Amino acid sequence: MSLRSRIACAAADAATRASRATGRGAGGMVGGLVANAIDPNLLHQLGQGRPTALVTGTNGKSTTTRMLAHALRTGHTVATNEGGDNMDAGVISALLAGRRADVVALEVDELHVPAIADKLDASVLVLLNLSRDQLDRVGEINKIERVLRDCINSRPDMTVIANCDDVQVTSAAWESPNVVWVSAGAGFVGDSTSCPRTGGNIVREPSTPDHPGDWYAVKRLPDGSEFRRPTPHWSITPEGIHTRDGGVLPLDLTLPGNANRGNATQAIAAAVAMGIEAETAARATEKVDNVAGRYSTVNLDGRHVHLMLAKNPAGWQEALSMVDRTADSLVISVNGQVADGQDLSWLWDVRFENFEGVHVVAAGERATDLAVRLGYASVDHDLIADTVAAIRACDPGRVEVLANYTAFRDLKRALDREGATPANPKEHQ
Repeated sequence: MSLRSRIACAAADAATRASRATGRGAGGMVGGLVANAIDPNLLHQLGQGRPTALVTGTNGKSTTTRMLAHALRTGHTVATNEGGDNMDAGVISALLAGRRADVVALEVDELHVPAIADKLDASVLVLLNLSRDQLDRVGEINKIERVLRDCINSRPDMTVIANCDDVQVTSAAWESPNVVWVSAGAGFVGDSTSCPRTGGNIVREPSTPDHPGDWYAVKRLPDGSEFRRPTPHWSITPEGIHTRDGGVLPLDLTLPGNANRGNATQAIAAAVAMGIEAETAARATEKVDNVAGRYSTVNLDGRHVHLMLAKNPAGWQEALSMVDRTADSLVISVNGQVADGQDLSWLWDVRFENFEGVHVVAAGERATDLAVRLGYASVDHDLIADTVAAIRACDPGRVEVLANYTAFRDLKRALDREGATPANPKEHQ
């Protein structure tokens, strides 16, 4: 490295240590911010030609990256951003911490993928899904699709692990000569009613428990070809993962939900592309039990609190399907800070109905907005803005907590201050 780069690394290490020592943060961002300010070319040097996989998409980046890193660790040392800091500064911090690792596995914000893929010469890109998220920051979803499409088309040697059940993802990867199609499922289809390439309608054929259903565009592409769901090389079904070589891998995840089974399938396909055996990768993904506190459980004053994160319509739909309807109470906490997206109109795209018999509490900085939406959904609820107070307002027993990004982050810190202790998730079932 150049002298400037070495100085940047030393300053970043010092800033990270100071952040942790003073309790101001985990150091996942500040080191990268300092290093990048001193040496804007540092990211390229930190890549050092190592095999690099990038994971992107609207939902599931952190979980899929954690699964992929677990799989890669069966044969390598891995540099990864486990804290979820997925823009330039977070990526630099992760590479600084893992500068001696053999391979790199990073989650990356969708808009930052092109620059980071070029600087690190990414060998694998995992495309999970694309739907509305933080409209005030990134704009409409078709903009993201075009950004990723241009990136993929400019890197023909990069292996793309793409979810063929997602129309937007399929469009982005459509022309890649090195694409691996994965049927990972598509729970939310509200942003894929038209073809990103022609504007024509997308027709969906009914899905079954064993098959996510076909889809195709009514209007043909400019060259006369049909834009239709590709035949997957990998797919997830109730019996397990159907691999590229025709085998079936049983999959018994610790994490809940069909979305995580799809995430695991794409993580395993990516691990195989980086030289890990499919069976080995599958067993490694099964050991992932939480991601930065998501899906974790804690005890607080006689309440067994199960924590889940959701950030946008697609994520909320999936998370709501995971809520244990037999729990005693449900706390839903929503903020509207910059990191969440300040436009909360997406609340009206989420189905909050059908919580009869469950005590529901609206919480968070935007609890009133949420309460209005719950009222229109005919959900009986209380309104208590402070999320910890909302949990304590629930009767002792099992409490499901669903929060968006900064509400989840702030709640975790508050629970630590309040003396919440880790719990066995099956303890009160």
